Amino acid sequence: MTAPKPGGGAVAAARAAAAGPRTVLITGVSRGLGQALALELARRGHAVVGCGRSAEQLRSLEVEITSPSRHFLTVADVRSDSSMSELAKAVLEKKQVPDIIVNNAGTINKNNKTWNVPVEDFDMVVDTNIKGTANVAPYCASKWAIEGLTRSLAKELPPGIAAIALSPGVVNTDMVTSCFGS
Repeated sequence: MTAPKPGGGAVAAARAAAAGPRTVLITGVSRGLGQALALELARRGHAVVGCGRSAEQLRSLEVEITSPSRHFLTVADVRSDSSMSELAKAVLEKKQVPDIIVNNAGTINKNNKTWNVPVEDFDMVVDTNIKGTANVAPYCASKWAIEGLTRSLAKELPPGIAAIALSPGVVNTDMVTSCFGS
C-alpha cells in the first residue's frame, strides 16, 4: 500500500479552484450546504454542475445563482444508477466535464436509538449516503464510507481533477433541524 500523495483531495481541489475558473460538480445542490457551496462558487466565477432531487428547489437556486446560463442544474437522484447515467450523459453533451467533484448529497433519519430506527429509514440513509457516492449511527457510518470512496476516486481520477468528501461537521441546516429540532 502506498501513502497518499501530499496535496491530494481537498488541498488539490483548493489549489485547482484558486488557479482560475473551474467546473465543479456538486451532488445534493438543491439545499443546505450544497446550495451554499454552489452559490459561493458561482459568485467566484466557477461553473457549477449540480444535481438534487427537488425540481422546485433547483429552480429556486437557478434564480438565485450568479450567471445562471453558465451553470447546469438538473434533477437527479444519487441512489439511482439510471439517474446518474443520465446526468453523466447530459454533462458530456453540454461539455461541462467537471474539474472538481463534491460528493455532498446526503440524508439523515429522525434522531432515534439505533435499535429503534425503522429499516426503511436505515436503508434510505445508506442508499443515499453510501451507495449514492459510488439514526445518527447510520448517518455517521455512511459519511465515513463516503470519505473512503472519495479517497479511492481521487486516486483514480486523471491529473487536474479532484474529488472531495465534504465533511464540515454539524452545520445548522434544515436536514439537521429535522433530526434534532431547533
